[in-house]
Amino acid sequence: QVQLVESGGGLVQPGGSLRLSCAASGLFFSINTMGWYRQAPGKERELVATITSVGSTMYADSVKGRFTISRDNTKKTVYLQMTSLKPEDTAVYYCNERTVGVEYWGQGTQVTVSS
Repeated sequence: QVQLVESGGGLVQPGGSLRLSCAASGLFFSINTMGWYRQAPGKERELVATITSVGSTMYADSVKGRFTISRDNTKKTVYLQMTSLKPEDTAVYYCNERTVGVEYWGQGTQVTVSS
């Protein structure tokens, strides 16, 4: 069973930065696509960014130019560097690992952007 453990969330002022980390336990981390999603109160979960096994990335339009997803296969960890944070970035951020026909989720980490 794959376990994903997120960390790095917290309270930050608008314009600030945070780095989220997601540590994975699965055997096939290095060949699976990893992603970050978020869910704000009263809203559906939405895709933030993904990174494939070869490092190809994709971002939601709302975070392009501000967020950067990366991965370290030796540490089985995926990161989300968030800069120029806005109040509308406030949400629970979830890590996702996806392979053919199966996906796994972490428990989520809260990010709150407020002055």
